[in-house]
Amino acid sequence: MSPWNLLALPPLPEEATRHLLAPLGDRVEVRVPATRDRAGLLAALPEAEIVLGDWTSTLVLDAEAVKHAPALAFVQQPSVGVDGHDLAALAEAGVPLANTPGVSAVAVSEWCLAATLSLSRRLGAADAAVRAGEWPQQGLRPRELSGRRVGVVGYGPIGENCVRLFRALGCEVSYWTRTPRQAPGRADLETLVSTSDVLVVVIALSEETRGLIDPRRMKPGALLVNAARGGVVDQAALVAALRDGRLGGAALDVFDTEPLPADDPLRDLPDVLLSPHAAGVTPEATTRLLTATLDNLTAALEGREVQAVLNGVSPTVRRRFPDLPAI
Repeated sequence: MSPWNLLALPPLPEEATRHLLAPLGDRVEVRVPATRDRAGLLAALPEAEIVLGDWTSTLVLDAEAVKHAPALAFVQQPSVGVDGHDLAALAEAGVPLANTPGVSAVAVSEWCLAATLSLSRRLGAADAAVRAGEWPQQGLRPRELSGRRVGVVGYGPIGENCVRLFRALGCEVSYWTRTPRQAPGRADLETLVSTSDVLVVVIALSEETRGLIDPRRMKPGALLVNAARGGVVDQAALVAALRDGRLGGAALDVFDTEPLPADDPLRDLPDVLLSPHAAGVTPEATTRLLTATLDNLTAALEGREVQAVLNGVSPTVRRRFPDLPAI
């Protein structure tokens, strides 16, 4: 049988992409778009049988793109988030889309804890003061984390690990999720937002969760930690809540626009920790990501069920031959 046509969309040099996919051998013919833009994607899709997604969400399979891919049989997204992909359009076309859940759970939850500790203990302000020749032992007003009320929005692998880590430090931890869980500590969203000393946001972005968190409804002096997606938190409301002093600070790994524009007001606000969407980028998480991705691609090529299909399509990938006449 001829090799499968695999279209790779990650923002990597072509040589690096081919090296990472080398374990698939001659069972696939790896291609990349001629240009990393919408036109290049649409031009490359008609021959694609498998798509390896773009974790930056620059090149996405929306409804129009799916129509350009008559041979498409499987989409593997090498990330937890599937922002921009039209799951319904893929399902209607009979194309399973899978992600890589849990691979960054340790990395992201550790970042959330580290960012919270940094804000609580005012490590950034202390560092800046000492570098400037100051010695403000009494003026920083740091807070201990132990004993504080922490609310976690989202209870997937990342949220579950956040709950475990914060509880280990003596915090009173509650969580909210759209999916009912048996784990103790579930609270309604309004209560979680309005009463938490620290609000940790790690829920997936969807039309249901876009703008879910309005920081102006948070407890005065509370800390916001967002490692989900920028769109989950109302960013304009966040800026307003920081400017008027309602919030005690914010740690942000994600933003409405990435990279963060030079004129974004978040750059100039005090008590804000900024991170370049790198909470989940560790060597350990990257290894887990690559392993999960290659395992699923191998399963697809061998006719075995793939894991973590999100759009309700059969996990057994079947090759299509759209150019053959109907029998």
